[in-house]
Amino acid sequence: MSVRKILLLMSLLLLSVSAYAEQDTGIEGVYKSLDNMKFSFDGKQVEVIEFLSFYCSHCYDFEKAIPVIKGNFPKRIKWTTVPIYWGSGSPKPGEAYFLAEEAGKGETMKKALFEAVFVEKRDIGNIEVLDDIGLKIGLGFDYSRRLRAGEKAREVGEAILKSKLYNIEETPSLIIAGNLKTSAGMIKGSTDQLRENVIVMLKSILRSSQP
Repeated sequence: MSVRKILLLMSLLLLSVSAYAEQDTGIEGVYKSLDNMKFSFDGKQVEVIEFLSFYCSHCYDFEKAIPVIKGNFPKRIKWTTVPIYWGSGSPKPGEAYFLAEEAGKGETMKKALFEAVFVEKRDIGNIEVLDDIGLKIGLGFDYSRRLRAGEKAREVGEAILKSKLYNIEETPSLIIAGNLKTSAGMIKGSTDQLRENVIVMLKSILRSSQP
């Protein structure tokens, strides 16, 4: 184990005595248990809901961590992406994501949107930019027509309402197993620390299903 990973785990261990940790659930890690939601785990797969903004640099950084998390638990995680936006951000990138997801290209669109913002420095609130991204990932005229018509505007609105239901105040934020909320802000650390915290939580939940 690398020195860096040891230090990350040590910092999580220290934080595990905080107000966010364990909370009488018996699950390890740093998180807040949401009283208005129910814990949900069928013993086979853990659901992870990722709230993100395509304008968020921490969300972009965390993208690199997701394959690592999934790789630790093959076929044991159901990962759902919920795009939201803050302030003057545009709802259109979220609409583009939902259209791409419907066409089986959600992950490809997710990556393309982040790269457009943080690598290419493009305005993803611009319809023409979103048209170009759709073309590059293999979405045709129908995607452009539906994007301009706002066919996924309702889903973006529902995503915002969902974020309020889970009291999401920062991105990326993750809801694990129905009611366990964690984020980088909770551990006062980097997306690397968030990745390690999520792995600790998932291991603890999955262990609880073993006889």
